[in-house]
Amino acid sequence: MGEHRKILLANIDKEDQHTLSGYESRGGYKSIRKALGMDPLAVVDEVKKSGLRGRGGAGFPTGTKWSFVPRNGAKPVYIVNNADESEPGTFKDRLLMERDPHQCIEGMLICAWAVQSNWSCIYIRGEYGYPYDRLNQAIKECYAKGYLGDNIFGSGFKHDIVVHRGAGAYICGEETALLESLEGAKGQPRLKPPFYPAAIGLYDCPTVVNNVETLAACVWIMEHGGEAYAAIGTPKSTGTKLISASGHINKPGVYEVEMGYPVLRFIEEECGGIWKGRKLKAIMPGGSSFPVLRADELEGVTIDYDSLSKAGSHVGSGGFMVMDDSTDMVQAACNVAHFYAHESCGQCTPCREGGHWIEKIFNRVSKGEGLPGDVELVESVCNQIAGHTICAFGEALAWPAQSFIRKFPEEFKERIKASVKGSPLRVLPMNFEYQGAH
Repeated sequence: MGEHRKILLANIDKEDQHTLSGYESRGGYKSIRKALGMDPLAVVDEVKKSGLRGRGGAGFPTGTKWSFVPRNGAKPVYIVNNADESEPGTFKDRLLMERDPHQCIEGMLICAWAVQSNWSCIYIRGEYGYPYDRLNQAIKECYAKGYLGDNIFGSGFKHDIVVHRGAGAYICGEETALLESLEGAKGQPRLKPPFYPAAIGLYDCPTVVNNVETLAACVWIMEHGGEAYAAIGTPKSTGTKLISASGHINKPGVYEVEMGYPVLRFIEEECGGIWKGRKLKAIMPGGSSFPVLRADELEGVTIDYDSLSKAGSHVGSGGFMVMDDSTDMVQAACNVAHFYAHESCGQCTPCREGGHWIEKIFNRVSKGEGLPGDVELVESVCNQIAGHTICAFGEALAWPAQSFIRKFPEEFKERIKASVKGSPLRVLPMNFEYQGAH
């Protein structure tokens, strides 16, 4: 295994790291003490210097997001730690919350001081029972020692943290849908503009929404400085990235690598290569909502925003899924399409209806019932979804479907050809099954 600089996972294997005493014995809560001695705007500038980008999927510059928060005191400022880790193939935030919850809390406190917020919330995926318990225990320890509540660390600054469990909706990972859910409404995204959370967020107040990994990285940044963090990785993709590696590899798990690390080397050295002596066929590097990449497209590609974007995909949330040469890409497309059809919040017609169209078409192709023109029909439906919905869920639904078809057209065409050849000429019936209704 290659050697990497460990920032977020430096102490992840220590048995007592989840406790306050264990965390503090390794330097925990030094960064927040340092931040409390600085001007809040100086903290924002330090995060800007680091070049840290959001690790939840979008990759928006963290310091810039913090700088958008109004400082006129007209309304309270809130912080929401987005721990609704529902992207298929992603489980790195779960590891942080289970093994190093105090690092997550300290990162939130740094953000709180930077934007002058007195209240924050960890919105955690409902299925994460164990991480939920670990976070609550860590928060309880902090209150008992005066690290949360009134006059934290004797600074005169007040801050409270609560943990809120979601109810299993993928769409609540989208920041405005998450805020709707927190307010007790149906988890559906808001229009942007005007609802940019930094200006109009929770209860129409300025709100910073950041991912677990993003906030945790701020602890190291405050201790070592933004420039030190910026020196790691690449100029436009600084620092390290947690990768949730799964699929047809010998060593699945969570890995921390410096941005700019070669994809093929990561698979061979960190993940132990492709299992059962098989060959690499494809990967989905950022989670299931981003396009698939063929093995022959990965030469020279590195794990960073620019390189993966140039290759046709994205770092995303780091849900790195590997497929070997035995993978049926038609069936894989079916699985992904089923997930997104099921998880649509239903607010936008293109997404609500188009998702089920795509799922039904892929299913009939997979079952050997495909029709000539099915591939073109999926492309047409995808084009009418992407860019035509309130949030990016439309792209999350369309991009993978299009990429499977475009990267592995022969598998879809062969399946359709075989189904047509083996059956009489059929006319597509105008019934509910093929209309996409449900």
